[in-house]
Amino acid sequence: MTKIRYDLLMDREIENLRRRGVRPRLLLHVCCAPCSTACLEKLTEAFEVTCFYYNPNIEPEAEFERRFAELVRLTGEMPMAGVPEVVKGAYEHERFFELAKGLEDVPEGGERCTRCYRLRLEETARAAKAGSYDYFTTTLSVSPYKNAEKLNRIGAELAEAYGVPYLFSDFKKHDGYLRSIRLSGEYHLYRQDYCGCVYSKAQAEKRKRDREASNPETKN
Repeated sequence: MTKIRYDLLMDREIENLRRRGVRPRLLLHVCCAPCSTACLEKLTEAFEVTCFYYNPNIEPEAEFERRFAELVRLTGEMPMAGVPEVVKGAYEHERFFELAKGLEDVPEGGERCTRCYRLRLEETARAAKAGSYDYFTTTLSVSPYKNAEKLNRIGAELAEAYGVPYLFSDFKKHDGYLRSIRLSGEYHLYRQDYCGCVYSKAQAEKRKRDREASNPETKN
């Protein structure tokens, strides 16, 4: 089975928009400032972008607020073709815990993460329809730890359900992830070592302990 190149689909769509001389409105689900950097750099050249920060998985709420503040700072400091508006979604933490029931011990990248993708993308699709946006998409695919195929498949399903086109993408391609790291360093962004939820944080802490146990010299 041929693997779909979602990055090429996005490039073709952007080129088509340029030929038509239009600049559509895009609602971009944003997980954090570091992941947004390379995505915004590319997308603001072709779209009027609104950043939609909806992440009920993030724990604790202070972490949720800190990541949002960094996003606001980034959009005010990083030069872009158009300055995006930033919208903060509600902190509906109970919705995340409800979908995670019974999946607490599933490794990162499994069914719990897939449900979390859908929760965040569906809220974005709903907001895109309510706001009469031309497209919606997410920054999540810039991470090498996120499954772009799952994200785009969910996006396509929600596009059909809500009547708003999903912008297919795989932002990690063409060195997008490396670019996000460089830009994060340039703007001194707060970079976290876990995706946001209590389960990923516990797994990150376990990996750190395992590394320290295997190489005591790395321990602070």
